[in-house]
Amino acid sequence: MIEFIREFVLKELDHDFGEVPLAALDDAAIVEGIAFTTDSYTVRPLFFPGGDIGSLAVAGTVNDLSVMGAKPLALSCAMIIQEGFPGEDLHKILRSMNGTSKKAGVRIVTGDTKVVEKGAADGLFINTSGIGKRSDYLDHNIKEVRGARKYPWNWPNDSAVGPGDVLIVSGSIGNHGVALLSFREGYGFETAIKSDAAPLNYMIEQALKVGGITAMKDPTRGGVANLLNEWADKSKVGIRIREEELPIDEAVISACEMLGIDPLEVGNEGKAVISVVPDMAETVLKAVKSCSEGKKAKIIGEATSDVKGVMMETHTGGKRIVEPPIGDPVPRIC
Repeated sequence: MIEFIREFVLKELDHDFGEVPLAALDDAAIVEGIAFTTDSYTVRPLFFPGGDIGSLAVAGTVNDLSVMGAKPLALSCAMIIQEGFPGEDLHKILRSMNGTSKKAGVRIVTGDTKVVEKGAADGLFINTSGIGKRSDYLDHNIKEVRGARKYPWNWPNDSAVGPGDVLIVSGSIGNHGVALLSFREGYGFETAIKSDAAPLNYMIEQALKVGGITAMKDPTRGGVANLLNEWADKSKVGIRIREEELPIDEAVISACEMLGIDPLEVGNEGKAVISVVPDMAETVLKAVKSCSEGKKAKIIGEATSDVKGVMMETHTGGKRIVEPPIGDPVPRIC
């Protein structure tokens, strides 16, 4: 995907406009103080344990704004619907979108609808875009960062992780992708594993109130492995994590072992990884854990100049390189 974006998108489109421009390949652009993001959802199946395409679309877009340090304000919703799609299912999905929007404190204010012939779409595809303004707590957050080290940015971003920063993951990883894969393939793990899809804006707001956050990102496509490698590459730092500290539910571990996939590479839709200056890490962790979405949050490692790329200290005391995923082990989960 990264190769595709660089070969086609960045090669053909002007990409240097904005405070955080397209070229940054971040979760949202920042243009004249406004955060702006868009995402398309082709998840299969449309309904899955813990959610549906509607709740997923809203949560994903809200989270992409929130991890940039923005307060989500409003969303658009564009639907590509295959002719003959059941009206009852569409009612359920739109009710789900509305409920998730209210939970996040945002509203859907504009959109578009297209109907295509049978066979042209997999029932329903949804695109959501979102805008947000600078969080009320972002200036305080950055002031705390600058009290600890040099920080030239005005927004958290993928290039802002620095040596010594402590890395927090907001909860158990791998649940969303494993839940969808198990449900659609009939492996049976869906009885114990549900999607984690949820808006994280209130949890992130609590963390920003504490301050000291240099970067945030939700580990969607490619999971935590892809996220950490992006940070290491863009921020020009090494990252060291500890396997024993990774929060992974036993059911997810069992499913991944049976299926031969790495939970670090599985996508999530209700988790965030947060980079924090060392002196503030424990206080930020406490703030994250005070929220329902962050009860299982843990410190998993730190950024360092001692290693290159991403290195994991294993349960057995060894070390292994965490490579960026070559492909997507669980496709069509968002």
